[in-house]
Amino acid sequence: QVQLVESGGGLVQPGGSLTLSCAASGSIFSTYAMGWYRQAPGKQRELVATITRGGSANYADSVKGRFTISRDSIKNTVYLQMNSLKPEDTAVYYCNAGHTLATMPSWGQGTQVTVSS
Repeated sequence: QVQLVESGGGLVQPGGSLTLSCAASGSIFSTYAMGWYRQAPGKQRELVATITRGGSANYADSVKGRFTISRDSIKNTVYLQMNSLKPEDTAVYYCNAGHTLATMPSWGQGTQVTVSS
């Protein structure tokens, strides 16, 4: 079964905004903190934002003040509101548990975000 499905990516101009969605399985969403990750070409995947089941959020310094992570417990969905986008935000964005687990849930296909003029 597909456990994580990302959507909402696309091509935007610098300074623009975009909202990503992650539909997660109930078992993942209800058990762990959730996080958004991104991977640019030729680079390692990095964690950019996390949110606990209680709604406490943390952000990488590179996106702090520009991105907002939120969750909807009824829809088992995690969102990433991205504002003031920069070319360096260009990457494939993934969602998963918000911290490394011994057995990580399978990664979804991700959603491509391209910031370019």
